Amino acid sequence: MIKVSDFMSHIKAKDPVEKEFHQAVHEVIESVKPVLDRNPEFRQTAILERITEPERVILFRIPWVDDQGQVHVNRGYRIEMNSAIGPYKGGLRFHPSVNLGILKFLAFEQVFKNALTTLAMGGGKGGSDFDPKGKSDNEVMHFCQSFMIELFRHIGPNTDIPAGDIGVGAREIGFLFGMYKRLKNEFTGVLTGKSLGWGGSLIRPEATGYGSVYFAQEMLATKKDSIENKICLVSGSGNVAQFTIEKIIELGGKAVTISDSNGYIYDESGISAEKLAFIKNLKNVRRGRIKEYADKYSEAVYTEVNPSLDYNPLWHHPANCAFPSATQNEINGKDAQAMVNNGVFLVSEGANMPSNIDAIDIYLDNNILYGPGKAANAGGVAVSGLEMSQNSMRLNWPRGEVDSRLKMIMKNIHKTCMDAASEYGVPGNYMAGANIAGFVKVVNAMLDQGVV
Repeated sequence: MIKVSDFMSHIKAKDPVEKEFHQAVHEVIESVKPVLDRNPEFRQTAILERITEPERVILFRIPWVDDQGQVHVNRGYRIEMNSAIGPYKGGLRFHPSVNLGILKFLAFEQVFKNALTTLAMGGGKGGSDFDPKGKSDNEVMHFCQSFMIELFRHIGPNTDIPAGDIGVGAREIGFLFGMYKRLKNEFTGVLTGKSLGWGGSLIRPEATGYGSVYFAQEMLATKKDSIENKICLVSGSGNVAQFTIEKIIELGGKAVTISDSNGYIYDESGISAEKLAFIKNLKNVRRGRIKEYADKYSEAVYTEVNPSLDYNPLWHHPANCAFPSATQNEINGKDAQAMVNNGVFLVSEGANMPSNIDAIDIYLDNNILYGPGKAANAGGVAVSGLEMSQNSMRLNWPRGEVDSRLKMIMKNIHKTCMDAASEYGVPGNYMAGANIAGFVKVVNAMLDQGVV
């Protein structure tokens, strides 16, 4: 029988400063321990050592010139984690917090998330410590072009297909794709999240947010309930948060919070379709700060980020459901307990690993309906996979067809998680079910392909 603590000591000794990666590995290994105990042959094939070691790590410099003629140098990464079930697939993140440990955690999570979609996609992740916030379109273009000048030699439609993530939206994908096309002299589906006019898919911008609400609906259906009339806390203000709120409104729920890196707003009357349209213009067109929402709508209360606090006050309002859609580890044990105390009984993660281990323990101890990111936010990469299919066929499916396929994929992911959790003696535990189902699929593929 494997000792999780021994294996984690091995992981930490190899990469001592990569705490997010340690957290992600620990969560998966703890969940899949029953699988490992049933299959002692996995030790002989060193499956844990292989699945936690990236197949390839690419690290490079990115020189670029700003509008004043000043040269800057950023660091670029691509983690090609696992290709057992398909070419590497995962986003690019442009944010000052980006480092090797964060990208390894994201790539590791992506492997299992992609396996859950049932589509033929391996796992990868990449990005840079570049911050697009406050940069002109021209500066972002120069940076993206320099980034792609190195990345293009490592990616391709049958090798590695990046997409967007934090800091990488339609603008950045466009600049990246343009340089790839010029360097390779070919028009291929090498990036997903493209604009509709040149190979993008309907529903792709909405997919992660819509998917997390569809997954929440599936969890609620097990209790003969729905999102209708539920008060919802949502964090973040990018694509995921915006379209989470849009789908909540459509299904009759009420979102009361939204945030960015400076602070958050609490609108007890609810974010209406009209208010959401203001948010989309504010964040996507004017690239402003969420504080302006409170300036326009007097009923909303704005709270600035206070770094001295050991909790996030956004999660301390009365509500029924929570949709963390900002970034990793935004919810700690104190926040999770406040949610339980204030009536939250469902958490569906639109972000990657937004809840730390203390928070997850509180969810599970209090029988919260908890949809972990690798299951609940798999809608984004699922529709990226559908975009790849459309590119291969040179077709564009109508909106209704893509949305229908997304809804069915989320329904299937929910069932897969439920079935795996039941099979291994933890019924209703979506975290264990997601980890087990994804792990088993990837490991079986790895074993079929030999020691590579």
